Amino acid sequence: MSTESDLKNLFASAAGTPGRGIDTAAVIRRSSRRRLGQQFAVGGATTLAVAGIGVASVAGLLAIIQPPSTMSAGSSASDSGANAPEIAKGAPGIKRAPAEKLNLCGGELAQVAPNAAGLVLTADFPAASASAESVPGTVTLTNTGSTHVRGTTAASPAITLSKDGITLWHSNGPMIAMAAVVDLEPGASMTYHATLMPVTCGVEDDSAGSLRTDLPHVAPGAYQVSAAIDLVGEGNTVTNDLVTGPLASVSLN
Repeated sequence: MSTESDLKNLFASAAGTPGRGIDTAAVIRRSSRRRLGQQFAVGGATTLAVAGIGVASVAGLLAIIQPPSTMSAGSSASDSGANAPEIAKGAPGIKRAPAEKLNLCGGELAQVAPNAAGLVLTADFPAASASAESVPGTVTLTNTGSTHVRGTTAASPAITLSKDGITLWHSNGPMIAMAAVVDLEPGASMTYHATLMPVTCGVEDDSAGSLRTDLPHVAPGAYQVSAAIDLVGEGNTVTNDLVTGPLASVSLN
């Protein structure tokens, strides 16, 4: 739009022309041309602004529609988390039960082949009262093989209390969120702290997902105890080896 000074200049220019009066038609035409140019300039800026909004909107939509790069093809939220198989969540990539599910309440003790690398777990629990709330003990991991073994395990092995080949109790519940480093030359060993409970559980306890808190105590006598643990070999990302050992005796008075 023409300003007041622009109009004054137009009138002055027309008035200063020799032999002519003020040509009002010429003044109006010049003013119209100035306004038209300004309108084009404003219109162009508005178009660019709208175009910019459009570009930003498209980019935003693409970011929303495109799946995250960490999600593999064919996967979805329903394929993980709470709907994942229990074994896959505890030890992905293996086709067997993890150590803490090896022996279930009331079932026969699992028959497990010796560890291929020569690792052996030996449980040692002292005599204790059959009515004790828990019994502390130790478990020793020994490399009886001929090669150096490196890897990680849980902070404590899974313990099974049994009698005549039948599982009476096994480790259950939340595990300590820590890992133990395994670095054993042939003949070397390391020791874990472990605990057993002198009680008897049933099939319904495993079906419920956790053992009851008021399980009946075992009667005084001689029992067997064993240990199992999953080893993650160095450089691997899945549990790939189960380590067990012979049955040991424990006296509960």
